[in-house]
Amino acid sequence: FARMFVQVCLYFYCKCLWRCLKFVVRKLTGRCELQRICCNTKPGAARTMKIEASLKGSKSKRLQTSISVHPDAIEKTIDDIMELKRINPDINPQLGVSLQACLLQIVGYRNLIAEVEKLRREPYDSENLQHEEMLLKLWKCLKPNSPLKARISKQWCEIGFQGDDPKTDFRGMGLLGLYNLVYFAEWDTEIAQQVLSDSLQPKYREVTKKELSQFSKAEWEKKKFDKAIGYSFAIVGINITDLAYNLLVSGALKTHFYNVAPEAPTLTHFQQTFC
Repeated sequence: FARMFVQVCLYFYCKCLWRCLKFVVRKLTGRCELQRICCNTKPGAARTMKIEASLKGSKSKRLQTSISVHPDAIEKTIDDIMELKRINPDINPQLGVSLQACLLQIVGYRNLIAEVEKLRREPYDSENLQHEEMLLKLWKCLKPNSPLKARISKQWCEIGFQGDDPKTDFRGMGLLGLYNLVYFAEWDTEIAQQVLSDSLQPKYREVTKKELSQFSKAEWEKKKFDKAIGYSFAIVGINITDLAYNLLVSGALKTHFYNVAPEAPTLTHFQQTFC
């Protein structure tokens, strides 16, 4: 009963009281909600997410659909919003600029999801020369001093693939996994090589005196013979790609991208987040 009562109150508030409150505030301030957001909130994720929520929650279909327009139609969409809200662009020139920046980020995020999804769905094709070149580039960036003896080779295990042909490891994330690994190896080669080295040669953690005093003799004997376990660089990279993909699709990366991308977030922003 309590849950039902709260839901009814929320529904009544959203449908009636909230719209009445917005109407009263507009009459008192002389500004619509979009104007108030742009004036009172600094550029970045906070402003863009408020603008997005305002457009989504609008009773006007034109405003609701403005967050899913084609990037080329954003300027026309801004003009429509200004006309619908009866805002004079000559008196409020900065509002149009602010709305355009926010819409570029909102529309760009949706387009980025589509681009990432397309790469994820595209399988690795060993007959595709471009795919093969990217795979060989990954090897050259990570192991510049060790020539690959053959396309199908146990050497691939040295950079963390499971078998002698890496194509089978890209099934889950498709080309997206390869794109991210190549970007990391090429964009920050020194760090990528260090991470690969650490994955192959994990370091023991020093045991402090305090920890040592808390071990029983049996526990200490077990600790003493525990072996440090590494990880498969490429496989872990593909798993992290899966994590980044799910964060992107769920919207959890919106705050980050709206802060780092002044306009539309791109695939490069996604790959840098992966790195």
